[in-house]
Amino acid sequence: QVTLVESGGDSAQAGESLRLACLFSGPDFTDYAMAWFRQNPGKQREGVSAISWTGESTYYADSVEGRFTVSRDNAKNMIYLQMNRLLPQDTARYFCAAAAYGRRWRGMPPDQYDYWGQGTQVTVSS
Repeated sequence: QVTLVESGGDSAQAGESLRLACLFSGPDFTDYAMAWFRQNPGKQREGVSAISWTGESTYYADSVEGRFTVSRDNAKNMIYLQMNRLLPQDTARYFCAAAAYGRRWRGMPPDQYDYWGQGTQVTVSS
């Protein structure tokens, strides 16, 4: 059984930075592509960034390209999302998700992700 636990959410001013972390508990972390999603109440969950099993390939939503960086540490079963130059529109609950090997994970369709964390709140004020 896989569990994901996010941390690092906080309140920030526009222009500041935050770093989110996600701990993967369970077998075979390197068999999973990982991603960050975000969601606000009443809105659809949006893919933010994804990273391949080895970390060699990364993908970003247009809205965060150049400001956010995803990474993973396979020795620690962790993934991270470094968020720079935050904007008020980055305010959301951020979720970590895992896609098993063979899933179509690149475009970050939520239904291709097998496991989800509970999320961590990021609030950016102007």
